[in-house]
Amino acid sequence: MPLLPATSADPELRPLCLLLMPRALEGFLLRDQAQDLLRAPGVVAVDPPSVPYGALGRLPGLLADLLASGQARRLVRTLARDARRSPDAARGGVPRVVVIFHPLQYILARAIIAQAGGDCELWYGRWDRYENAYDAGPRMRARLTELHEQAAGRARITFVASEALAEIERSAGREATLVPLSADGFPAPDPLGGRGPDGERRPPVVAVSLGHLGWRTDWALLHEVSRRMPELVLLLIGAWHDDECAQDPDYAACRSAPNLVWLGAQDDEAAARLILCADVGIIPFKVEPFNDAGLPFRILKYALLGRRTVSPPLAGAQTWGNAVTFAPDAHAFVAALRAAAGTRAAPDVALREWALQQTAVQQNAPLWERLREAGIDVRGT
Repeated sequence: MPLLPATSADPELRPLCLLLMPRALEGFLLRDQAQDLLRAPGVVAVDPPSVPYGALGRLPGLLADLLASGQARRLVRTLARDARRSPDAARGGVPRVVVIFHPLQYILARAIIAQAGGDCELWYGRWDRYENAYDAGPRMRARLTELHEQAAGRARITFVASEALAEIERSAGREATLVPLSADGFPAPDPLGGRGPDGERRPPVVAVSLGHLGWRTDWALLHEVSRRMPELVLLLIGAWHDDECAQDPDYAACRSAPNLVWLGAQDDEAAARLILCADVGIIPFKVEPFNDAGLPFRILKYALLGRRTVSPPLAGAQTWGNAVTFAPDAHAFVAALRAAAGTRAAPDVALREWALQQTAVQQNAPLWERLREAGIDVRGT
């Protein structure tokens, strides 16, 4: 645990508010609100202690208090020492507020308050019914209930995330301050798509790629398309292959592009429903001999769901050219994708009907004919 500053016997030490973090800040559910408070010079985050809060809660009461007392003593002394060495130290001072976000933290919090002095107050944040946690057995639930009652009874402020939690506190004869959740750090791309450099509004486009993501993929094309189309969401269904592309800078750029969503391999049922979320399918293949002459299976799969395909000018794809928009470069690719905006709400029914007719029986017709000519018994088929 990083150790912070002070003691009530030193009035010259600045007062501190300690946020006892249940986990590292990056993984904390209330990270945005914690970061907001941490803008104040007198608010300091304290990382989880070396003996985890859960372990303290499972120990017998006296042993837990003994360990917490040692942790608190080292913390408060270090804060005071740092403040005396450098009055401007960012972490130096004396605890005046200790904030907890889980009842298991109360064991350490009350030890810190005891070390800091009687004018140090407790704040208790409650965003869940911790005592009903799925992973807590009967014994731990009883312990959590006990610690919750102690923390809520002692807290100068109990702040809760919902009116339902506030009502629970009121029914117990306690006051609670409503402090709902915030999600400042959660990405919020414009759901209307935003405007391009020309001022024209660009509606969002959802595209999908189904299949291999490795050597065959034109990463330079995808990188350029994603860069030119901030309104694009590209769902990448399929395993990606770092072993094939790790040295490609365009691949690295695509791996980190916020508008490319890497979903990994999916079974056919899941893939079909993901395609339903998209406006258009793509074939992001390089135009080279290995890719050029084959017939990409995904064209038919997209068409079965009423979605056209945007593809580089691959010769083999011309076989199903009625279902494909060919785009020779990134500029044309972007234009074709933008033209498909909204298809997910109005799929191409005629294209779907065509695709449904491309059955194995239909496609195998020349082979069936030759079987009959060769005298093979095909009765009952």
